[in-house]
Amino acid sequence: MTVLGIETSCDETSASIIKDGKLLSNVVLTQEIHRKYGGVVPEVASREHEHQIISIVDSAMKRASISKTDLNAVAVTYGAGLFGALLVGLNVAKGIAIGLGIPFLGVNHMEGHLFANMIDNPEFDYPFLCLLVSGGHTQIWKVEKFGDYQLVGQTRDDAAGEAFDKGARILGLNYPGGPEIEKNAQNGDTKAFHFTIPKVKASEFDFSFSGLKTALLYTVRKISDNELKDHVPNLCASFQEVIIDTLLDKLEKSIDHTGLSKIAVAGGVAANQRFRQKAQNLEQKLGVNIYFPDLKYCTDNAAMIAMAGYERLKNGEMSSLNLRAVPNLMLDTVCHD
Repeated sequence: MTVLGIETSCDETSASIIKDGKLLSNVVLTQEIHRKYGGVVPEVASREHEHQIISIVDSAMKRASISKTDLNAVAVTYGAGLFGALLVGLNVAKGIAIGLGIPFLGVNHMEGHLFANMIDNPEFDYPFLCLLVSGGHTQIWKVEKFGDYQLVGQTRDDAAGEAFDKGARILGLNYPGGPEIEKNAQNGDTKAFHFTIPKVKASEFDFSFSGLKTALLYTVRKISDNELKDHVPNLCASFQEVIIDTLLDKLEKSIDHTGLSKIAVAGGVAANQRFRQKAQNLEQKLGVNIYFPDLKYCTDNAAMIAMAGYERLKNGEMSSLNLRAVPNLMLDTVCHD
């Protein structure tokens, strides 16, 4: 079975081909235009997707050495994401499905992230625990099997990636904030500034990052503008360290709670090298296996959408062509039409 995956939920235009569970191609175009605005502009993102999506799909099929008639299904992100951006991908996918007479598969963007580790790890199977950490989401999921997900913990306010972006803005760094803070932290001291792991009284598995952003802001305000530049590496290192320690603290508690030994980490923050290094330490401490996807599958991409679509197709599922874009789609409302 050959599945075309399409991803246009935010500022990456991507298409991918999965055949019998194996990746044949994955083309991703990141919209650099948003850098000058310091964040993603929804209307601009939609227009850029419109300009690029057809050529990206054609490129993915060319690299996979297949034609449209070889496709058995088309999978596409229908949420969560920017409404206009989602519409572009949805309409293109529906057009292809109608034109070829093949199944149309709506995929939850977050569900795609859950299966990012299966792209390069064919031995990876169920059940597993997934720490999903990105600019919009920070959650821990217990995955019993495809379509059977139990939420263990989630952020009560900002996502970890959002905290990185806001922290970078406070420090006068460029967008996106995560890579900027990681780069500057390489020359910094993680213990130079004291930030503590936030606690959530309602649940020991839940996250909170808004207080860290406020703590960083108050710390910066105590430093003069002339001296701030010299403190940026230490501020970045200390701020990054507490975000990572918070993620791993909640993950460790979730591992102890569920008893699972197979752990997946997914989402844009999974590309952080300090995070990966400290996760290895936790892996050795607990005697578990922690998997990180290849860097190119951490940020938004169509390979994970195609993989989730492939799993859905194997289960004999397909979506209605009436499926609409759902910007605030939750993972527990995965479409099984």
